Amino acid sequence: MTNFDKDLDVRGLNCPLPILRAKKALSELASGQVLRVLATDPGSVKDFQAFARQTGNQLVSHAEADSIFTFFVKKK
Repeated sequence: MTNFDKDLDVRGLNCPLPILRAKKALSELASGQVLRVLATDPGSVKDFQAFARQTGNQLVSHAEADSIFTFFVKKK
């Protein structure tokens, strides 16, 4: 996925900061808009999966390249 409405760079931050920052960024988006998150915390994969399940927001995709995790989260 390449289309997103807001970009969030949380590289270098560890749990729970990536999720907390993502939650704040999503609160600024309208329903259906997409947030792209760049993270380096390996635990963020499970964190974002759990976050999506608990909040109802959709984890559209996630990928890893060069130890950087990219998440696309669609606001419910």
